[in-house]
Amino acid sequence: MKGGPGFRRVPAKTDLKNAMALTLDLTKPESRAQLRPQMAVDKKSLIGLSRDAMAQALAALGVPERQTRMRVRQLWHWLYVRGVSDFAQMFNISKELRATLDAHFTIARPEIVEEQISQDGTRKWLMRFPPRGAGRPVDVETVYIPEEGRGTLCISSQVGCTLTCTFCHTGTQKLVRNLTPGEILEQLLVARDRLGDFPDADTPDGAIVPAEGRKITNIVMMGMGEPLYNFDNVKEALLIASDGDGLSLSKRRITLSTSGVVPEIYRTGEEIGVMLAISLHAVRDELRDVLVPINKKYPLKELLDACRAYPSLSNARRITFEYVMLKGVNDSLDDARALVRLLRGIPAKINLIPFNPWPGSDYECSDWEQIEEFADLVNKAGYASPIRTPRGRDILAACGQLKSASERMKKTDRLKLEAMMIAGHGE
Repeated sequence: MKGGPGFRRVPAKTDLKNAMALTLDLTKPESRAQLRPQMAVDKKSLIGLSRDAMAQALAALGVPERQTRMRVRQLWHWLYVRGVSDFAQMFNISKELRATLDAHFTIARPEIVEEQISQDGTRKWLMRFPPRGAGRPVDVETVYIPEEGRGTLCISSQVGCTLTCTFCHTGTQKLVRNLTPGEILEQLLVARDRLGDFPDADTPDGAIVPAEGRKITNIVMMGMGEPLYNFDNVKEALLIASDGDGLSLSKRRITLSTSGVVPEIYRTGEEIGVMLAISLHAVRDELRDVLVPINKKYPLKELLDACRAYPSLSNARRITFEYVMLKGVNDSLDDARALVRLLRGIPAKINLIPFNPWPGSDYECSDWEQIEEFADLVNKAGYASPIRTPRGRDILAACGQLKSASERMKKTDRLKLEAMMIAGHGE
């Protein structure tokens, strides 16, 4: 990708201490070969299969029934603890079985088309998944946000989105298809590869090896798409991500964000058991109908009733309400008071999100002083209301800015965004 001012191409190994926004140059064949897996599209991936489904797949290959449980345990360990992407690395499985598995299945990663590194350390990967059936390859974006004492990975659940929220860049891309459980998990596996987050693994060129502990401590289903319109696949992926014998992420460190698909909210708590976030953004139905059009189907009363009924809801397991701050639209102190009244009785935290600009958007970010006054009022009412620090704006990795390569911005649009940032609209 050609970058505007503030972007330059870099090799995979980069000193990030004083780095500006960087874009990894994958246009050269030799560079792309480092990150492009030889992924046969006619092979089914083992990644994303439940233990039962994996056992059935092994049985279909002729693995004796008395061995399938052991083999599943071995595969699970290699895939999700060791993070291998080649059957040849599974050293406690016979060469014959490894060859059979390789002939019928794949565990390869998706292609990394582009890797960008923000000046604040945020990373964004553009990943390309192979065709399914008669379809075509699809692209998704995944973002890693490093913070003090934690690292959060923002994962996509769909290619594109159906919701058309008017302040969201992703919503301007039509839905292409749902991602499979494997494709959802592969975003996490790729990020762990690139960050050197698997134990005892050879460090790939350009990976960041943590000095101690894991780089990815939290995941949020807040990338491209509406997770609850892909419920079954998201459920399978998150149950594997939280499995104690594999990726082993605590369910309290996994957050699923929905714009308000009411029928699936209770199921999320009952069947997945992760933390819940609601993209709220308005306190009146007439405004939310515009900002978050799904509100016309599931208005605020129905949404908040579903939140009050969320399983295991408590002060220790609060619902996060996301509220993007739009100048002159939803940021008045009257709106803040209405927000407090609206959420009364719900254990909640309110994330105030400064609007992240993108070319063609009709909104501006609220003035910082107004955001702070809004937050103070909500805080005094007893609700934690942190102001989310914008991360990765310079590489379009911030909240509401994701959009896949099939809908990439033109160079003129990128220059326009950068001009907006320089002029202070993004401050």
